[in-house]
Amino acid sequence: MGHGHHHHDEPLAAAADVPPALDLSVPDSELSPSDVSRRGFLRGAGLLGAGAAASVLATGTPAHAHPPTGGGRVKGGFRWLAGDHHIHTQYSSDGQYRVIDQAKYGAAYGLDWLVITDHGSNAHAKIGVEKVNPDILATRKELPELLTFQGLEWNIPAAEHATVFVHPGRHEVDVLKRFEQAYDGSQLPATNTEAQNEAMAIAGIKFLGEQVRRRKVEGALFLANHPARRGIDSPHEIRNWRDADPTVAVGFEGAPGHQAAGIPAPNGRGGARGFYDNNPSAASFPGYPAESYRTWGGFDWMTSTVGGLWDSLLAEGKAWWITVNSDSHVNYLDLSQRGPGSNFEADGKYNDPVYAGKANTTAGDFWPGFYGRTNVGASSFSYRAVMDGLRAGRVWVDHGRLIKGLDARVRLQGDRRASSGTPLGGVLRVRRGTATELTVDIDLQDVPNWAGFVPQLKRVDVILGTVTGPVADRDTFTAPTARVAKSYEVSAGAKRLSVTLPLGRLDQPFYLRLRGTDGNRTQPGLRGAAVDPHGPALDVIGSADPWGDLWFYTNPIWVLPR
Repeated sequence: MGHGHHHHDEPLAAAADVPPALDLSVPDSELSPSDVSRRGFLRGAGLLGAGAAASVLATGTPAHAHPPTGGGRVKGGFRWLAGDHHIHTQYSSDGQYRVIDQAKYGAAYGLDWLVITDHGSNAHAKIGVEKVNPDILATRKELPELLTFQGLEWNIPAAEHATVFVHPGRHEVDVLKRFEQAYDGSQLPATNTEAQNEAMAIAGIKFLGEQVRRRKVEGALFLANHPARRGIDSPHEIRNWRDADPTVAVGFEGAPGHQAAGIPAPNGRGGARGFYDNNPSAASFPGYPAESYRTWGGFDWMTSTVGGLWDSLLAEGKAWWITVNSDSHVNYLDLSQRGPGSNFEADGKYNDPVYAGKANTTAGDFWPGFYGRTNVGASSFSYRAVMDGLRAGRVWVDHGRLIKGLDARVRLQGDRRASSGTPLGGVLRVRRGTATELTVDIDLQDVPNWAGFVPQLKRVDVILGTVTGPVADRDTFTAPTARVAKSYEVSAGAKRLSVTLPLGRLDQPFYLRLRGTDGNRTQPGLRGAAVDPHGPALDVIGSADPWGDLWFYTNPIWVLPR
């Protein structure tokens, strides 16, 4: 392939094997000359130590991926597998459904993978991980077309919640149980200081990485959930989680679940999308603005603000990815209710749901796959490939099935070979002064979504930011260079959108990411119209119909000088 992106011919690195150049536990003196120079480059680019995730820099497009089997849509050389990493069952104190119920609905609504994430709690830490496992094993057997992961929702010490999950295997219960008992916020002494709790969060992430290196599990991932909901995930905590182990801590929810909570009364709850209806508390990070406690077009402020917190991480060269999911607990318009006669504290679960006789119009959740999905570019239909794709940031997300498929890549200008170019999550290394271009190919939606209408994409924005290296203040949450660089209007009735955007000759490292909308609700972004003229609008509590305001977002691609 030549021209500075020969690294795409390397096979995908094993999930547990960090390339030597990126493994800081291997001293320079033990590296081969080529690894020494590679490490030197990465350090110089501010991408090591402060570094981008090992997997990002180590992997590109698999050169000879075997033809995949299983679900998903093939596009751009990957099988795009739709999933949801945040789902509750009767094993959560505020849940209701059986594992098989959530899984069957998820599969019916088009998901290829999902993660069962019951809440860490006293009852769950004692018995929940073991109790749910047989149900998960039975679901894997009954629904082989769905990849069903076991995970849990971690009460991050000193912060919000996170999805933690592992590759299936004989130690999955043991690893999750030991993790929860040692590191869940509910299990730590009430006398702990904030600093002690923040240190426990870092130790928990390192514990997971250690289990992978010891081959107890084939992989473990951490994704922070609803990060801006209560203002308690401070910027330095997010950076610390990622730096604790970038092969485990890979991102956060770009949009929270609970999207049905915004459906106006009397048809719905008449609340806030994502239950983002909070105000600052004593535990909140004082720097966050009032607007950060609300969603914007259904997305979290950290993701939706161009030049905001997510961009501040990307501008450091930190691999940090976004996802979306349902956070399904109790679902909108469902006709069942929690099983009567349940004793959650004693049993660690509720009895199976029973018919309620009326539709639940006040529930805040949708079934998995019904509204939001995380689309992962995988090399095959397998648990390993989903985890690898998530770790590599080969991910785009959407609400309401706004689009059908997406392929975006950066390539050397004029290179038109279909297989070439660097996909989402990737790093293209080119000589300074080399001209590059972005190619985007979007299959527009032509079948109804689960609300029964065909969504129309109206506009696609290309967001560009300079890589400025590590920040001096780890509580930074702005990126002054990020801006909407180019927008494309989508003509009515079009079947696809294919565009090529020349990116000029590289004189400094940069990244780009994409965003698209149905165009129904926009306003200038928080950092001004010059930065983001038509961003998502602030959601109004009580009047936030999720179906009337649809967006997609992609993860970034970096272009770095060699």
